Amino acid sequence: MNRKAFVAALQRQYETYREPYFTYRRFKHADIQPLIAALSPDKGFSVKELGLSTEKRVIHHIRLGKGTTKVMLWSQMHGDEATATMALFDIFRFFSASDELDSYRKVILDNLSLHFVPMLNPDGAEVFKRRTALDIDMNRDALRLVNPESRLLKGLRDELNADFGFNLHDQHTRYTAYYTPKPATISFLAPAYNVAKEVNPVRERAMRLIAAMNDDLQSIIPGQVAKYNDEFEPRAFGDNIQKWGTSTVLIESGGYPDDPEKFYIRQLNFIAILSALYAIAQKEYEHHTTEQYWAIPENRTQLRHLVLRNALLDFNGTAYRADISFDIRERMKADGRSFYYQCFVDDIGDLSTLYGYREIDCTNLQVSFGKVYPEEMYSLDQIRKLNFSRLLAEGYTALRYKGQDWQEKDVPADIPFNLLRGNHTRPDDAVSMEQNPDLVLAENGKVRYLIINGFVREPDVQSSKGNALSY
Repeated sequence: MNRKAFVAALQRQYETYREPYFTYRRFKHADIQPLIAALSPDKGFSVKELGLSTEKRVIHHIRLGKGTTKVMLWSQMHGDEATATMALFDIFRFFSASDELDSYRKVILDNLSLHFVPMLNPDGAEVFKRRTALDIDMNRDALRLVNPESRLLKGLRDELNADFGFNLHDQHTRYTAYYTPKPATISFLAPAYNVAKEVNPVRERAMRLIAAMNDDLQSIIPGQVAKYNDEFEPRAFGDNIQKWGTSTVLIESGGYPDDPEKFYIRQLNFIAILSALYAIAQKEYEHHTTEQYWAIPENRTQLRHLVLRNALLDFNGTAYRADISFDIRERMKADGRSFYYQCFVDDIGDLSTLYGYREIDCTNLQVSFGKVYPEEMYSLDQIRKLNFSRLLAEGYTALRYKGQDWQEKDVPADIPFNLLRGNHTRPDDAVSMEQNPDLVLAENGKVRYLIINGFVREPDVQSSKGNALSY
């Protein structure tokens, strides 16, 4: 039985175990209740009510396994960090299955007692925000324990006196693995338990385990694993749970190209957590070293949504060249489940130390602002009859919209233009901080690219990536 073979099999067979319910990551507490209710005692699951959130939503404690080594795993302490919650339900399906990996399941469940708390902050998840209903960051509440959810987590840890803990989070997609263009798709941390950041046996076990997990992930996402800053935060749960004697592993889910719902990163969580459980069960983490942990590159915030290099700009008749970076924000739709993007200029100048998920060299391109189509539009059907490729090739990026058949802020995915409603006459027309200008990049008078709401479009290429906005 080999951990490398286990990792390869999990990667190869992931679709067999993926929980099909999750088609978006802004799911609610009510959405996961049927999934929890379906966990069968016949498969070894024990489900009980751990307690209630501030708004009286049930927080569950799910137990599996009969071993003496106790492992706690909790997700969505921050309500808008849902990637690992999806992965936990994939893991539940893995343990409910029976196939050629049964020998690995047996090793884990015979040696470990697993204790899961999916969606620790259901009130935050309901509105997809970081904080609890009390508007307190739960990860800064390990000492005062003002949130009832905080008290539940502390109480469970103390009741179990768990040997290992997995603190499961999401981080911003701007993080890179040190000063490289590669995103920090997964970041780890063995949190410090004091200001001096000393390493005792409890923290050392977490470091060795992370070294094993990094080794496994490097075969899948080479160069895209980083280490979180280990500055001691006296109020944080990870730091204190480490201090209280539970070897704690922080997992942060970052960014990956073309993975807006973090479904691929969810798969990486699934693989990393299961391989870690096997490493604990077999004590394989003891074969790894703290030096391997320290060799993992640190997080840096060097990545942006889009970078335009060497753009020739104009300020009151004075020409100058500068790089332009666009960053991206997610805005919740009215249904509370889906979102749209809103981009903005994040920085201007020498951005040679930054990288973009997408980059364009503008050295030989002329930069101008997009044009507004002169004819007013009165319905989405009327818009769809336009020749999109021709209008884009002519540098049009926005339409005047007077219709009443649609009221959302974002634009339907099949329409590549910003829509101007009411008194809005054009999108932002300045390349300056926090603005969202439409730009046309042309070569010898021919439009090559258009930047519409921070997304790159080409006149003759049909693309559904990103979205335009209505103003």
